[in-house]
Amino acid sequence: MNLKLNAIAPQRLLAPILTLGRHLSLISLLVGVGTLANFAVMALPALAALEMRVAIEQDVSQVTIGSSTNAVLRDGSGQVLAEIPAMGALVAESNGGRVTVNRWTAGQVWVEPEADGFVYIGDKWYRGRTLVLPTSGGITAVNYVDLEEYLYSVVGAEMPTSWPLEALKAQAVSARSYALYQRQTSGNAVFDVGDTTSWQVYSGLEKEATSTQQAVRETAGQVLVHEGRIIEAVFHSASGGYTENVEDVWTSYRPYLRAVQDFDQNAPVYQWTETFSADQLRARITGVGNILSLQPERRTNQGRIITMRVVGDAGTRTLSGNELRQALDLRSTLFEVTPSLPNVASTGNTVPVPTSFQVQGRGFGHGLGLSQWGAREMASQGQNYQQIVSHYYTGANLAVIQVE
Repeated sequence: MNLKLNAIAPQRLLAPILTLGRHLSLISLLVGVGTLANFAVMALPALAALEMRVAIEQDVSQVTIGSSTNAVLRDGSGQVLAEIPAMGALVAESNGGRVTVNRWTAGQVWVEPEADGFVYIGDKWYRGRTLVLPTSGGITAVNYVDLEEYLYSVVGAEMPTSWPLEALKAQAVSARSYALYQRQTSGNAVFDVGDTTSWQVYSGLEKEATSTQQAVRETAGQVLVHEGRIIEAVFHSASGGYTENVEDVWTSYRPYLRAVQDFDQNAPVYQWTETFSADQLRARITGVGNILSLQPERRTNQGRIITMRVVGDAGTRTLSGNELRQALDLRSTLFEVTPSLPNVASTGNTVPVPTSFQVQGRGFGHGLGLSQWGAREMASQGQNYQQIVSHYYTGANLAVIQVE
């Protein structure tokens, strides 16, 4: 199966010019996204199916499986093991490097609903079909689902379905680009993406809505590319006023992930405050005794913590901003810490131990790429999805995929 990218241009499609790995060939988009705001996307033939492999249960000892319609269980060679009646539930279990379902055991098991049925895995309903196979920690269930139908759920899981349609469409384009980037680059033999925030959230049918389906359909097949390659279109909730250059947050440079002004001032997470008692902080940051101060050592240009020095009465540690964010369960690494000292005077050389620490921060997430709250505000002000993604992904272009 080959994947092509068609240029979105006002009058014609461009010819194929390059090929990417994982059997995906591209037709280059050479029209800038900003320019596209003035043009309607060309009507193109319906996309052939392009499946994503999404890990929806990983390394578990057992998982419930079923189908909304009659379904068949097949082994890895395609041989039918059993038939499942509609709405019947079975349990797949790890069994010595194999998968057991009731009395049937195989190296791997496919759950394939008939007609337009949905598959039930764990505690959710999904489109497509599902492969259950042994992995190092037990068994893993991988949902094989059409890319566009996968996005019906991702858009609703990542963004409120009541938000403006143009914001939802920007999310759809970003999520489609991210999914295909992972499909091309992950190198994972079992799945392309997971279903959590470590990738992008996917929750099956429960997060679909009419608005998310409309957003996906009205951007059908559209992806963001830079120099002919699909980009790693990461996104976050809110940056706190300004997004970041990727190399200041992660390690690898990306020309399309540059710091830009955000429009997230109306986000409930634009500003936030957390307070920790001395005991709470000592329990979460160990190895230094009673914590006396937290001193920023390095920050990004926008103020995010790169490294923080934690000074205690029994030692000192240096933590990365991400380590500190995880330890304290903070919304972002863009914050200041203010200690509250006891109302007693220190004696001699004794440094008083603060009674609590107030953390005042801004934003939610890593601050890279599309800001979801910024996209909402831009859409509310009349900007379309092309203008939104153009703002947050510097120099990226739009293209339309076609599967051959």
